[in-house]
Amino acid sequence: MNHTQPRFKLVPTPRQVFGSFVDCNMAEAWVGDTFRIFPGKYGEDPVWGEARELKYGDGSTCDEAFALPTADFVAPTMPPNTPPGTEGLHGAVWFETLYQDPTDPSGRTLYALYHNENYPSTLPYDPETGRGYRNEKWPPGLQGDKSIQAVCRIGIMHSSDGGESWTNRGILLEDLQPRMILWPVNRNNTFPGGVGDPSAVASGDYLYVFFGEYAYPESYDEKAHDPVVEWRGQCISVARVSLSRLDTPTGSAHRWNGKAFAAPYDGVGQPIAALRVPMEDNGGPVSAGNRSFHWGPSVSWNEHLECWVMLMGRVDAGYWVGSRLYISFNPHRDLGEGANSQAWSTPELLFERKGHTLWYPSLQPLATPEDVQARRTCLRLGKRARLWFKDMADAHEYISDFEVDFERGE
Repeated sequence: MNHTQPRFKLVPTPRQVFGSFVDCNMAEAWVGDTFRIFPGKYGEDPVWGEARELKYGDGSTCDEAFALPTADFVAPTMPPNTPPGTEGLHGAVWFETLYQDPTDPSGRTLYALYHNENYPSTLPYDPETGRGYRNEKWPPGLQGDKSIQAVCRIGIMHSSDGGESWTNRGILLEDLQPRMILWPVNRNNTFPGGVGDPSAVASGDYLYVFFGEYAYPESYDEKAHDPVVEWRGQCISVARVSLSRLDTPTGSAHRWNGKAFAAPYDGVGQPIAALRVPMEDNGGPVSAGNRSFHWGPSVSWNEHLECWVMLMGRVDAGYWVGSRLYISFNPHRDLGEGANSQAWSTPELLFERKGHTLWYPSLQPLATPEDVQARRTCLRLGKRARLWFKDMADAHEYISDFEVDFERGE
């Protein structure tokens, strides 16, 4: 295996524009000879409104699926939201990454890891379970004082028909009320805490879930709040769950605690230190609203480099503003051995578009015979891949202007 630092370069290409709504990582899989994608949002949202945009679209290649007109996407059968205070699905969901069961030769057995957002009104605090949120000192959201912030969680859904219908298996990772960072300390307009935007890859017998962590790393106390302590507990983190427990995920995942995957699914882990923006580079706590941090990981195994590749965004100001995309590498195929899951290189600047806000970077396969024959997806790629991201200053379009060409390090 090559352990030296890989090299990369951007290759300009004619612009491609995604044909429908996307606001997340792109969940995708080959179902037989069909490249199937699952963009969009589904479920209740008292701030932004009820959503029914989570749909699936098909193509014979990635390019064909991404160019699909909005009218050609199909709504899958989804589990309904249940009333507050009852068991079931609460809040809105976005499918961010798919795991495809390799024991099903049809390719139709899928597990979707979803980003889930809730508010005190959709998931009110339950003193018996400790789940949910109290509507006390709740900070304002992306629409200013007219809105409030959401708390993100990560859950799993299952499909046995290639994604045409889904059943909810439950929450995989979450942060609880005591760790929420409230007003007036919290001025980031987005999250008071929680975990979100997962990218999950299989290694050995486990699914490794990379995600953003936004909560305080201990019980929050407004008077004792320490921005350095908060900064040390945030950034991109990783947890893992046994592949045998994907149908019963709640309580099955463990976060990295600094030495091993031993912190509980709703407890305090430690983020990947190499991915944290240093304080001397304006790094700081998420709640500040004017400090920098990386978020939105998208992880793939690169068969040419023989290493893991992670893309990420970077927030540099309030309202999740940031014009730069970054890349990091991890040479260890086995993410479960020792501290391999933490061995990411210092993020390097991949692309910047000044004056724009860039979200959700990902690498996607090409429409080449090689990539099609190898059934490559955003989770497994080759020497060259297409770079996609959402440009919030460009009509909120999901676009691609480049391919990324990789070279092994010398």
